Amino acid sequence: METVFRHLSINIFALRLLTLMIITSSSHSEWGLNMTESVTAIGRDIHGLHMTIFYICVAIAIVVFGIMLYSIIRHRKSLGVEAKPFHESTMVEIIWTTIPLLILVAMAIPATKTLIDMYDTETSDIDIKITGYQWKWRYEYLNTDIDFFSTLTTTQDQMHGLEAKSENYLLEVDKHLVIPINKKVRFLFTAQDVIHSWWVPELAVKKDAIPGFINESWAKVEKPGIYRGQCAELCGQGHGYMPIVVEAVSEEDYQVWLITQQQAQQNANQVSELSFDELMAQGKIGYDKNCAACHQVTGMGVPPVFPALKGSAIALGDIQQHVNVVVNGKGGSAMAAFGEQLTPTELAAIITYERNAWGNDKGDSIQPAEIVSFKQAEGQ
Repeated sequence: METVFRHLSINIFALRLLTLMIITSSSHSEWGLNMTESVTAIGRDIHGLHMTIFYICVAIAIVVFGIMLYSIIRHRKSLGVEAKPFHESTMVEIIWTTIPLLILVAMAIPATKTLIDMYDTETSDIDIKITGYQWKWRYEYLNTDIDFFSTLTTTQDQMHGLEAKSENYLLEVDKHLVIPINKKVRFLFTAQDVIHSWWVPELAVKKDAIPGFINESWAKVEKPGIYRGQCAELCGQGHGYMPIVVEAVSEEDYQVWLITQQQAQQNANQVSELSFDELMAQGKIGYDKNCAACHQVTGMGVPPVFPALKGSAIALGDIQQHVNVVVNGKGGSAMAAFGEQLTPTELAAIITYERNAWGNDKGDSIQPAEIVSFKQAEGQ
């Protein structure tokens, strides 16, 4: 009896704990049990198709399991019912073949219409080429001079619990993909290194970015706002560090942004000489944003895949060799080429920082103009 009461007490405690968890969870988070609400017409079509087929499946399940349950109860052995021997029936086979066929045809008609709309990328107003890198996105607005990289801004201290996590932890970037509302925007997807996947649920867009291959999709956003997504393909240890932020604005605001962005890119290409302290300050910011995910904030790396920079032969050796590795990458390793990803000023600052941080104290530096000269000599 004591054992029974003990088990009963444990079960009551477990039930109370489960109830508390449900109440607590529901009070702090939204239980999303369906697809994300879309801000595009094609997204609503996809959701409508999803719900239509879902209800068809529910109806089929009710009919099939209802008949099964009725048959099990009504014709059970305890009522004295005996199974009747019979052979195949041509009529029954025709019926159970025809009905599913008609159901599939009824489902295929709206599905085909939605698929045709999804793949119709013609007559677009804006074309944007999206390239996946380990681990960031590059956006090129075709037929314009706008070309930039979008990089995660969540700090390493937040990741390691050294400071409070921001509201959009791991979902914020330094540069948003800005598009106008009520315009058909065609996206062209590819990748520089491995397979990535560009996914923004509220835009109803999810496409793989594959090296050497171009995928297409489109969106026509109807509502201004900021819409967030992520890479949906396991693309390496930094897979969780390449979010997507799309900012939909009015046509007027978009034109203003275009002018501002073009001017900003022109300014970024201008080089000026910086003091050693300025290079170190900008270098730390650039290193934390672009390099720390692999080589760590401390410069200790994660050997053997990501070697340490603290006390390394690269950081303490010939500065031109150091420039070459950062600009052109290193074949056969995970070291990417940053020559086209960063401005000459950012490259010069990061290289200077790596040579003088963590006790390296090399004492030398390099100026943005020298980076420009190096790239010109390389034919870049």
